[in-house]
Amino acid sequence: MVILTLYDPAGERVIKQWQFDRSQQIKIGRAPENQVVIDHPLVSRFHAELTQSGNWQLTAHGTNGTIVNGQQVQQAILASGSRIQLAPDGPLLKFEMTGGGPCQHQGNPPDQLFCVRCGQPVQVMKTIRDYQVLKPLGQGGMGTTYLAWSGKQMLVLKEMNADVANRAKAQELFEREAKILKSLSHPGIPRYYDFFYEEGRRYLAMELVHGKDLEQYIIQKGPVPLPQAIDWMLQLCQILSYIHSQPQPLIHRDVKPANLLVSNVEQHIFLLDFGAVKESGSVGSTRIGAPDYMAPEQNQGKPVVQSDLYAIGPTLIFLLTGCNPRSFLEITPSGFKFNIRDVPTIPPSVDRVIQKATAQRVIDRYVTAKDLASALKSC
Repeated sequence: MVILTLYDPAGERVIKQWQFDRSQQIKIGRAPENQVVIDHPLVSRFHAELTQSGNWQLTAHGTNGTIVNGQQVQQAILASGSRIQLAPDGPLLKFEMTGGGPCQHQGNPPDQLFCVRCGQPVQVMKTIRDYQVLKPLGQGGMGTTYLAWSGKQMLVLKEMNADVANRAKAQELFEREAKILKSLSHPGIPRYYDFFYEEGRRYLAMELVHGKDLEQYIIQKGPVPLPQAIDWMLQLCQILSYIHSQPQPLIHRDVKPANLLVSNVEQHIFLLDFGAVKESGSVGSTRIGAPDYMAPEQNQGKPVVQSDLYAIGPTLIFLLTGCNPRSFLEITPSGFKFNIRDVPTIPPSVDRVIQKATAQRVIDRYVTAKDLASALKSC
């Protein structure tokens, strides 16, 4: 039996319920010929269709989109307990199945994460609180990130490494990242979901963005055309402008291609890894950041907001050449500079922007991310 329950937008109060005993097709929409009729302005006349063929599958037809467990979909396998939202901010349905024994997950392709029959995870590495850990995504000096399933949506679960060298410092950075992410809300920053302690370890749950970091992107695909590189850096300027304009301005301190993720579909840029974030003007002289993208004052443990803008220069060089920006450094009487005059993929107008963004003295650089963005747009 399939049970579809309509809730209020907050998902707390039941409005209506439908039960289907032997149906293999259920149509949902505003038109009266649907089996599930929902009269709502965001719902299309024929919004979605559920069909059974070994497992229940949803096919979306609505013009305003359909969201399953927090992800917008065209098609999706439904597990019992799945939440179906008919358009963002639209009506919320809960899909449930009753009867029958537990699925044995048979007939799934290799590396399949979710069973094609029941829609539940095929193999769970471990369960931490309410999160089922499906596979590792990456490991750094401070933490390991995993792909996890909350029962409602896919997300990233970051676990602080137990064997980290400076445990006290790692705990401080880990907790700072959670605190910072919780306070921020921007389309270019992964959303914060949860932070907790479990068996002596710290965990941070955050939004999963389907995409690839720019370091891997360039390594696999090669340099990108100038308009694409500038568009990505303009998006990054918007994110930096947002964090720099907080009541207590925030300095990211680790802007580099590996911490910039481009989403698969919309080609949107996300800024990752807020563990090194520092409040402008706060005390401390810890040197944090990637040497090839680090401003001179940050290398001395004295970062300012313009230190984040400096990193856009070498990032642009990497995107347009596919080479480590270090290979373009040359020593001058006033310090170091990037010698890219003869690089065919970098026109003089972009060279001038990079030189100003990476000037040795902070006073010679762009003052704000908006200033840098205006200069990039003119290119």
